Amino acid sequence: MATISTIAKPAPSNQARVRALVIPREHGAWGLLLIPLVTGASAGLAVAPNWPPLALFTVAALALFWMRTPVEIAAGASPMRAQSASETNTLLIAIAALGSTAMICVTALLWDGGNHGLLALGGVAALTFVAQAMVKKLGRGARMASQMIGSIGLTATAPAAWYVVTGQLDARALGLWLANWILAGNQIHYVQLRIHAARAASLPEKLQRGRWFFLGQLAMLAALLAAWRFHLLPGLALLASVPLLIRGWLWFASSPQPLAVKRLGWSELAHGVTFGLLLIAAYVV
Repeated sequence: MATISTIAKPAPSNQARVRALVIPREHGAWGLLLIPLVTGASAGLAVAPNWPPLALFTVAALALFWMRTPVEIAAGASPMRAQSASETNTLLIAIAALGSTAMICVTALLWDGGNHGLLALGGVAALTFVAQAMVKKLGRGARMASQMIGSIGLTATAPAAWYVVTGQLDARALGLWLANWILAGNQIHYVQLRIHAARAASLPEKLQRGRWFFLGQLAMLAALLAAWRFHLLPGLALLASVPLLIRGWLWFASSPQPLAVKRLGWSELAHGVTFGLLLIAAYVV
């Protein structure tokens, strides 16, 4: 059995392997977690500058998100597997350290009898991650569906951040959650469309391959309009969707281009940040 010191300082040849075991590999998921967290926190701080609980929540959210990768590998829910006792120990140590950090922060948040709404939000997020793991087992054809389900849990950081800052789990918290989930769903669908329709050249072919995305763009706009109509979102929040709508519809009219996955990832990150900034502006203006 390898010692803790051995695991803490792996041989250079094993560094990449250890990182893959304990660090989330889904780079897009970081954005789906952090953009909602920042939007919810910023909107809340504009109402009540309550930093200490926000700091605790942020650390807890990051620790729990980080912990998901080693937990999935240890539970056999990931294609990656621990290949030795040393790697198993690495997983267990990472889970224990991250889990303890999250528990300490959550305990501090609940210590004075407040923030009980976090338990409900955490329960919903946990259920979505369980559902995502089950859908993943259906195969590659269910990949987008599993990502959509998982994004419900990731974007729960928006209402949670609003809640710990303002103390209110209200319609505005729900609106922030809805807006960020719509962003996540649109980006997930767009990336999958670009990957699976990379060879679509003509407009008819693009419309045939991307008809559900096209309708999804309309559904996104309708959902945001409904959220504004029922006072879940400020009117200016509708502007946050405009860059996403434009880039989605422009794809149908653009000439065929080779798919550059990294460039697509950076482009979607930029769109996510733009959406977040516009959403924040809608709450603070």
